[in-house]
Amino acid sequence: MLVFLPWLLLIRIAQSEETFIIGVDTHLMNENSASARVLRLLEDAGVNSVRDDAYWTTVEPRRGLMRIDPAWREYLSKAQEHNLRPLLVLGYGSPLYENYAKPRQPPVSQAFGNYTEFVTRELAGSVDFYEIWNEWDRENPIDAWATKDYSNLIEETAGRIRRQNQPVTILAGAVTSLGIDLGFADRLIQNGLLNQVDGLSLHPYVHCRHEERHTPERWIAWLRWINADLRTLAARPVPMYLTEMGWPTNTGQCGVSEQTQAAFLARSFFLARTLPDIKGLWWYGLIDSGKDKSDPRQNFGLLNQDMTLKPSYRTLKAISNTLREYRYDAEKSRELDSTYLLRFTRGAEQILVAWTTGIPRLSHVEASSMQHGNVQMIDSGQPEKGLFETDIAWSCNDARCSAQVPIDEFPKIINLGTRPALFAHEAR
Repeated sequence: MLVFLPWLLLIRIAQSEETFIIGVDTHLMNENSASARVLRLLEDAGVNSVRDDAYWTTVEPRRGLMRIDPAWREYLSKAQEHNLRPLLVLGYGSPLYENYAKPRQPPVSQAFGNYTEFVTRELAGSVDFYEIWNEWDRENPIDAWATKDYSNLIEETAGRIRRQNQPVTILAGAVTSLGIDLGFADRLIQNGLLNQVDGLSLHPYVHCRHEERHTPERWIAWLRWINADLRTLAARPVPMYLTEMGWPTNTGQCGVSEQTQAAFLARSFFLARTLPDIKGLWWYGLIDSGKDKSDPRQNFGLLNQDMTLKPSYRTLKAISNTLREYRYDAEKSRELDSTYLLRFTRGAEQILVAWTTGIPRLSHVEASSMQHGNVQMIDSGQPEKGLFETDIAWSCNDARCSAQVPIDEFPKIINLGTRPALFAHEAR
């Protein structure tokens, strides 16, 4: 008889895991310009979700009169045509109800509930994720009563969405970096958030933090600490959805160069895959929102305002297949000082994602099986080359192959070959 090996079970579990979400915040659904070309660009880049705003003011232009803008239906239809799962934010207040007041007390909370119920009913089958409000904590990230008000809204809104009996993922939180640091997310968990929704959404920006703290590596170290804290409070895993995250390419304070933005994008996406509770990351954003190169808020895009591509778009396109298709192997990965050597697998296939935050250097790489010819890789800093064969030869001795591969700030996706098959012999 064949002995069932534990690693076979792990492979089957991994194959059934939900695909990691590579998202982008688009700000297109409420624009009059045609979005078909841009959505096609996102599909070509391997993006599988788009996030946009379902404004209460658009749905209810007059008190009690609600309708869905035809442009919304067109946008959602185009998104689905391009295999992009829509995430819509419910919120932002209405001038018809206490001048954009947050839905804390009747009649505002009742009116907000009517709006959310109408939207989720009318858009049934067109939306995959709903996020309840956006950055509620920005007004007051400290006081317990502010968290409680939002927790009450989550419970009411989630209940209304669930009653539609549609297979959607409900998120809540959209907690800012300051709110994370000041305990707003902690208090949401303590108030029973996970009993109401499917995941906690976070906006963990670090671009304006001290220079030593705004890198992807310091970012993921912070998120790992936050994740451990949340797990302890919840006494179970806390699914985290990073629905906004990015680095702007403005000049001056808080900005980085376009090349650094591309390198940070690649590193942050790969590092996000090392934390199992992170289910997806939505890059903020798609298109630069203005022409002022000194303003951080106008320069987060993967595309310039004139729709030309930034290096970050091309880098995302180069790495997206690896992010979606491969599973992180924590046991064989190493983070040593400034060098990151992350192993990923797809079935028997093995790859190494390697970079350094210090000066460029050579890294010793060992293959998973006998190799012939030269090392093959994808260089996220030269995405136009795709998968290519380098001039670095594998050196093989006693059925082991290795190579010295140069690495720098851009992750290199190095093909290590296939892991040798394991066999279970008949028990005697």
